[in-house]
Amino acid sequence: MNQYDYIIVGSGIAGLYTALLAKKQGSVLIITKSSIDDCNTKYAQGGIAAAIGKSDSPELHFQDTIAAGDGLCDEEAVRILVNEAPDRVTDLVNFGVPFDTVNGEVALTIEAAHSMPRILHAGGDATGEHIEVNLSRRVRSSKIRVLEDCLATEILIEKSTVKGIKALDCRTGSTEEFDCRFLILATGGAGQLFKFNTNSDIATGDGITLAFKAGTEIVDMEFFQFHPTALRLPGVTPFLISEAVRGEGGILRNVDGHRFMPDYAPEEDLAPRDIVARSTLYEMKKTGSDRVFIDVTHLPPHVIATRFPHIYRFCLDHGLDITKGLIPVAPAAHYMMGGIKTNTWGETNIAGLFATGETACTGVHGANRLASNSMLEVLVFSKRIMEKTSTGATTKATSSKGVGVHHLVGQRQSPKVIPAPSLSALQQLHWDKVGIIRTKEGLTKAANILAAWQRSLPQPTDRPSYELNNLVLTGQLVTEAALLREESRGAHFRSDYPQSSSSWQHHIVFTSK
Repeated sequence: MNQYDYIIVGSGIAGLYTALLAKKQGSVLIITKSSIDDCNTKYAQGGIAAAIGKSDSPELHFQDTIAAGDGLCDEEAVRILVNEAPDRVTDLVNFGVPFDTVNGEVALTIEAAHSMPRILHAGGDATGEHIEVNLSRRVRSSKIRVLEDCLATEILIEKSTVKGIKALDCRTGSTEEFDCRFLILATGGAGQLFKFNTNSDIATGDGITLAFKAGTEIVDMEFFQFHPTALRLPGVTPFLISEAVRGEGGILRNVDGHRFMPDYAPEEDLAPRDIVARSTLYEMKKTGSDRVFIDVTHLPPHVIATRFPHIYRFCLDHGLDITKGLIPVAPAAHYMMGGIKTNTWGETNIAGLFATGETACTGVHGANRLASNSMLEVLVFSKRIMEKTSTGATTKATSSKGVGVHHLVGQRQSPKVIPAPSLSALQQLHWDKVGIIRTKEGLTKAANILAAWQRSLPQPTDRPSYELNNLVLTGQLVTEAALLREESRGAHFRSDYPQSSSSWQHHIVFTSK
């Protein structure tokens, strides 16, 4: 019972889509620490980018992705992404995902840093939910075994090759080992590092920690994308206000009503996310406020209600009619662009171990993810993992050598005053010191505290303690990478090194071995 061809850790779009492909090639087990339906995917409002419009092309999509990545995209991976996009969208249609149409044609919208409309949506701003529901329903009706409330705690390796996984039953506290030929990590991101974030509470860097401890390479961790517009209401968890709202004509205004983005960027409200997030932060400081506003009151009410039904209803439930009033927003942590280093087949530097989705770093996002490329990345590279494993061979990606390969700093100065390690203390620390605008002083302080926590944390025994341990280690990787990169590039901004530097046009890789 405990031997499988494929074990997949995680049940978002990456885990479910990969599992549905894998079941055609062998036995499959999904391990997920919560419910199969609890993931970041269902909160994804933006959509999926694909060059399927009459005037669009993979080449234009390639150019936009490279430009957003600010010098650090893997061009081969980006070529694969944009060329295979239309076929992967067709896969979702075949799985029953109901993409929005206008007059019988798939409706395409535009988002920041895209040169033309190429974003497909389902149910307006409910794209992720439609995909998740369709895929999870198919998984539940298949012969795929799903272990819910089960947390993967250790990758088992024998003779430099994956043997299986050890997992904790979060309900009983018992542990069990499962063997496999191929192990695929699809655990999502680490948004819970930050006090303000748009992620589900499951996004605690679990895959990063599992992989790092097993000896895989972790890359580009300094590049964490902050979404410029999350709903900011007292007592309300940050709720994403999709970039597509600005794509439809939404205008950013400060508390005085001034439209401020033309002051910061020629693209105005549709500038790249990192620029809008920093500009918003500057404007908040300038006006002494904890928020700015998106104004859609000039748009027809029926357009807002039908194009953004989730956002419209959520705001209405909290006493705000966005067709008549401004939407209060502020930046929040959103997407981890770095992760487990893979090649274009999803392989890591350990034979038999693969990664896909937000926990993986394929190289397509570079220093700054182009909007709506993330769900596409999942589809393209999960499919390629299946193509690679269909041959039955266990290979591995080439290990990095030389420039940019680091180990975590073993001995850091212990601060005189250290707050007790807790989720809230960790989130506040990252928001204050490792957030949108960084400095050497702040990053050093955070690194010292994280190192002290790492030394003092007891051996984890349950899901909360494992998650805190995972966040501390993931936070160390983010912080140390940000401290090393003495420049500003993409989503990583150092006020003490505000310009990008050609000498830093390379990746920072961490390994524990």
